[in-house]
Amino acid sequence: MCHVIVTCRSMLWTLLSIVVAFAELIAFMSADWLIGKAKPSSSEDVDNRTGGSQEPYRPTLGIYGRCTRISHMQLSRRDTLCGPYAENFNEIASGFWQATAIFLAVGIMILCAVAFVSVFTMCVQSIMKKSIFNVCGLLQGIAGLFLILGLILYPAGWGCQKAISYCGPYASAYKLGDCSLGWAFYTAIGGTILTFICAVFSAQAEIATSSDKVQEEIEEGKNLICLL
Repeated sequence: MCHVIVTCRSMLWTLLSIVVAFAELIAFMSADWLIGKAKPSSSEDVDNRTGGSQEPYRPTLGIYGRCTRISHMQLSRRDTLCGPYAENFNEIASGFWQATAIFLAVGIMILCAVAFVSVFTMCVQSIMKKSIFNVCGLLQGIAGLFLILGLILYPAGWGCQKAISYCGPYASAYKLGDCSLGWAFYTAIGGTILTFICAVFSAQAEIATSSDKVQEEIEEGKNLICLL
């Protein structure tokens, strides 16, 4: 018989697992890893409402995508165009970024799988006599290691020609040049830290769902068990 067990710690672990997976996925897909050097406004970049020049635009560059401003020949306006600059894996600007993409993709796939499984831990707490929380926590720890490897290798690619075109001639491995780090990089770091927190907290979720109080509720014949 399936017993639905909901505790404060198990629900918090589930929510954190889902948030971490989405945060890492969004960061990976974003083009806001590097913010390029400011490009000065031209005479065409005039705000019609105020008559003044717009602020200089700073293009952004991601692992495989970018955002830049394109001008229209017939219209005195510019639009921001975002999309992948690499049509396939081999066109990613740096070998280090290719490795980063692989490590992050593997880590994110593991996190997404754990996030999916975590939803069902309310009904299923063990698989083959092994705690599903402990298994998921181990997988999250492994995913965190993949994410760390990817984030360590990413700055090594700042010396590639693509990064130099955005960050200036002084950009090199682990040196930003005229660029600054975007929100996607910080989100990936924050998600990696939370990944290890989730891995540790999975043990608390397992303790909460197998406590004596839960066992007493099961022995009383209750199928829905909610505990703080």
